[in-house]
Amino acid sequence: MRAARRTSSRRSSPLPPDWARIRLRVLERDQYVCQIAGPRCLGLATEVDHVGDRDDHSEDNLRAACKRCHATRTWQQTLARPPRRRQPEAHPGAM
Repeated sequence: MRAARRTSSRRSSPLPPDWARIRLRVLERDQYVCQIAGPRCLGLATEVDHVGDRDDHSEDNLRAACKRCHATRTWQQTLARPPRRRQPEAHPGAM
């Protein structure tokens, strides 16, 4: 039995197969400097953030980010999303 591939990402949609290449080009383009530059910014960018649509992986929609700024932005986006609600199920006695 094969072990499931572990990843730290909690993305609901997959990244493209050439993500490693895209990521490296964005980091090099931004010279490994965090483009978010929040209050607790580390300065050194090691991650890539989607500026707009998180399913648009074009370089125009990506920017370099330090770990802290990226985590803060992801958390803010998570809080801004409406909560997911389950569809109500029919009561078993009403069937």
